[in-house]
Amino acid sequence: MESASQGLLSDTMTDVPVDNTASARTSAPEGLTEAEEEELRSELAKVEEEIGTLRQVLAAKERHCGELKRKLGLTTFDELKQNLSKSWHDVQGSNAYKKTQETLSQAGQKTSAALSNVGSVISRKLGDMRNSTTFKSFEDRVGTIKSRVVGSRENSTDPHSPTGSGDKPPQDNARF
Repeated sequence: MESASQGLLSDTMTDVPVDNTASARTSAPEGLTEAEEEELRSELAKVEEEIGTLRQVLAAKERHCGELKRKLGLTTFDELKQNLSKSWHDVQGSNAYKKTQETLSQAGQKTSAALSNVGSVISRKLGDMRNSTTFKSFEDRVGTIKSRVVGSRENSTDPHSPTGSGDKPPQDNARF
């Protein structure tokens, strides 16, 4: 199997050779006999061989998975969308998200109520100001000035006047 699967990995992985002869030349660690050291080296070689085999099998499985996805028409973009959707669903289910959403909702309600109150206060104050004697006196003066300006336009026979050829504009008696 190793020679057949060796070709499968040639495009994606590189093998790192293990030089057992060089390792054998070093002295044995303290407390190990030569037989124990040889047994450990043999076990190490077997484990490394298994790791290589597993890498080859994994690479073959990944290629097979890619082929199946291609045949099913699944693209990387579809997988990304699915992963994002699942992640967003997981976020929405988290306690932190729920607490944040609740806090922001309460803050929005309180802000809305506060702005409504500010609007009511401003409206009431403007109404109070309009009913004050100072404002009424000012409004009367502006009305008097307006009637003088409009009256002088009505008496004008200037063809370039905004009223045209002497037509009287409709009177605007509305108070400010």
